[in-house]
Amino acid sequence: MTYVSETIILAIGTFLALLGAAYAHDSQFAAHMWVLFVVLLISTIVLMRRISFTRPDPAAVAARQSEYFDEVIRYGAIATVFWGIVGFLVGVVVALQLAFPDLNIEPWFGFGRMRPLHTSAVIFAFGGNALLATSFYVVQRTCRARLFGGNLAWFVFWGYQLFIVMAATGYLLGITQSREYAEPEWYVDIWLTIVWVCYLLVFLGTILKRKEPHIYVANWFYLAFIITIAMLHIVNNLAVPVSFLGIKSYSAFSGVQDALTQWWYGHNAVGFFLTAGFLGMMYYFIPKQVNRPVYSYRLSIIHFWALIFMYIWAGPHHLHYTALPDWAQTLGMVFSIMLWMPSWGGMINGLMTLSGAWDKIRTDPIIRMMIMAVAFYGMATFEGPMMSIKAVNSLSHYTDWTIGHVHSGALGWNGLITFGALYYMVPKLWNRERLYSLRMVNWHFWLATLGIVVYAAVMWVAGVQQGLMWREYDDQGFLVYSFAETVAAMIPYYVLRAIGGGLYLAGALIMAFNITMTILGHQRDEAPIGRPAAKAPALQPAE
Repeated sequence: MTYVSETIILAIGTFLALLGAAYAHDSQFAAHMWVLFVVLLISTIVLMRRISFTRPDPAAVAARQSEYFDEVIRYGAIATVFWGIVGFLVGVVVALQLAFPDLNIEPWFGFGRMRPLHTSAVIFAFGGNALLATSFYVVQRTCRARLFGGNLAWFVFWGYQLFIVMAATGYLLGITQSREYAEPEWYVDIWLTIVWVCYLLVFLGTILKRKEPHIYVANWFYLAFIITIAMLHIVNNLAVPVSFLGIKSYSAFSGVQDALTQWWYGHNAVGFFLTAGFLGMMYYFIPKQVNRPVYSYRLSIIHFWALIFMYIWAGPHHLHYTALPDWAQTLGMVFSIMLWMPSWGGMINGLMTLSGAWDKIRTDPIIRMMIMAVAFYGMATFEGPMMSIKAVNSLSHYTDWTIGHVHSGALGWNGLITFGALYYMVPKLWNRERLYSLRMVNWHFWLATLGIVVYAAVMWVAGVQQGLMWREYDDQGFLVYSFAETVAAMIPYYVLRAIGGGLYLAGALIMAFNITMTILGHQRDEAPIGRPAAKAPALQPAE
């Protein structure tokens, strides 16, 4: 009787969504409930088609339980590629909207709703699915144990996809908490909390039933990411709904406390979602692709504990020159500067894992992509602490320099290490000898790298110019430039930014085609990448 309980739960959820749509107190909530109803109805129908009332063969069940639970990881890999394309595409559209304001189509497709859709799609849809898939892949193989909880991993995966759909449609409908990060409303937050707790149960349960006595360092990073994000999410989204049939809710915080909570959440989402989780990828997939051990396991442990302790204090550096107490601003700045050390310790550990195998950078584009990701991690974790220094922040704050910094880390570090992990996992998940085309990986690498360099460099120049124009005074103490003039000066930079994002998107589309062909079982005949070996001289007959 497989999938019977899951179908019953889905049917109940579908009925509740229908009631919510019918008796909602406002039109936005009703529209969102109709979206939920349609999604759950389709899911129920699909699951009903998979119900089987035949008694399973005990031998087949026992054999399956002894294998790794890779089917959910396959779905996770596909979802990562899909949401990556969606997020990058929306990002290019948003960049074009800034350069060409006529592209803002109100009310649903204006910049104010598309921007949070882009950031959430890239961070939580693309990055979140990458973390789900890779963490499930890594924890099984490093613990030599099947995922804990049976079908609970399926609930985590599909529950997370439902959260993504509800959050994305909520942004376009204008249903958010109207705070700094434009989080989804209270009912979406509650659903994500349930899914995340189940994710923790699956991951931690797998570690507890491991057959390997040692817990590999990548699992420490994944576990820290899961636990800390749960804490951040719950505290940041503490709210009291006005009604259970409406979207309106009141935050538990207000004023400067709300701002501090927001940036405690915001910066630690960077620190644990976009850093700790992806360091778990680095510590597993780079050694596997290079076929060498981690350069220093002791350094990886120091890296872990120093990073975990210091990152949690760094959030206030986003609130320099605000109503936040000066001591709190300084505390955030000091811990941000201290973060240089553990961050660069991790970067050195990742790069030095190639000791004795540096030639692979020339011949293996997947390694090249991973190492470039670690390089961008090092650059972003240098630039971030530097920008937290008050003297630098007085110039960079609120400018496009911050946008360039964020994207050099997100596209360079998070994007490239995810692409490398996908290129490593996909052939193994589908039992293929190799990827469809390594040449396409090479094209992807160069398009992505060029796109990041264009994007970040343009935003750095634009940001410095913005900051200097905003602080330019004449002899009488009046501002030289109006705000409108500074915006007009940014137009060429915004066009170039869209071009950089388009290059990155083009590389991702090549990856999607390459992975699709690999899954379908195709292989392309290609010459080895790198400098061709010198031909041996032809032998001459003896005289």
